[in-house]
Amino acid sequence: MKYSFRNDYSEGCHPSILEAISKANLEQAEPYGTDSHSDEARALIRGHLGQAETPIFFVTGGTQANLIIHACALRSHEAVIAPASGHIETNEAGSIEATGHKVITTDAVDGKLTAESLQNVLDSHNHFPHVTRPRMVYISNATEIGTVYNKDEITALSKVCRANELYLMVDGARLGAALASDYSNLTLADLTELTDIFWIGGTKCGALFGEAIVIPNKALAEDFEIHVKQRGALLAKGSALGIQFKQLFSDNLYFNLANHANRLAKKMADGIKAAGFEMAAECEANMLMAILPNGVINYLGESFDFYIWQKIDDERSQVRLLTSWATDEIQVDRFIEKLKP
Repeated sequence: MKYSFRNDYSEGCHPSILEAISKANLEQAEPYGTDSHSDEARALIRGHLGQAETPIFFVTGGTQANLIIHACALRSHEAVIAPASGHIETNEAGSIEATGHKVITTDAVDGKLTAESLQNVLDSHNHFPHVTRPRMVYISNATEIGTVYNKDEITALSKVCRANELYLMVDGARLGAALASDYSNLTLADLTELTDIFWIGGTKCGALFGEAIVIPNKALAEDFEIHVKQRGALLAKGSALGIQFKQLFSDNLYFNLANHANRLAKKMADGIKAAGFEMAAECEANMLMAILPNGVINYLGESFDFYIWQKIDDERSQVRLLTSWATDEIQVDRFIEKLKP
């Protein structure tokens, strides 16, 4: 059986989460996220935020989180600015457009939106009332190619957003890996200070499912639970989400799991470079983008699953590999060994 490096959510959940769900299985919990587990999870997350009353809402998936946030925050004529590689543009089946909101894309630098490129979009997109009005800025951290934002970069984006009355939103599907990265000096408290809304991904960092939407800009939290309900995301058995996030944010589990994934990704990247192959992007979190000869890709494909991302030329292609909270280091070593001549 092949070992998979296709994504970071192939495994179920961390054993402590499964144990906690099982232990609480026959409890008669309050519904819709009003249970004690969810309250405790919010309190634990808020301990990292630096704001004791920050609104937090739990939903089951990332596309769901992005859809609800945009549907809630934007009026009918308002649009969101995103890197062309952004997940809402490339991999969410037009969910944002389906709510009636345009996604305005711009080029990314190493997968990241820059303050300069954001300002350029604003300068060229002001022919009102003939165009949609930009109102939100979307970024992913880590990005879709595995790079991460540092505090200076987020601060620069935040300044442009606040000067132009834009909401700054962070897709945190892999936020754990980003914050745990050696390339990052960001914290959850920094994001609370610099952004209007972001979400903490559990699905890709040890949870069975679930994301936590954090809303530092409390104006965006008004009636937010109604939007959650309207979009079919208000889970009746909401305690299942609360239990998971309570475990993830107890005893630093969330960041420990992210560190494991990042460490093994770096080990794999070092092995790829030591074998004489090129990285398409620096490995900064738990995602690797490597350029390999097609023959090597076919050979590795006999033992491992991974995505062939794009063709480079007739002889080489770019592949994407992901490590997870549960990645077996023996399999990483086996992958590296097969790269050797």
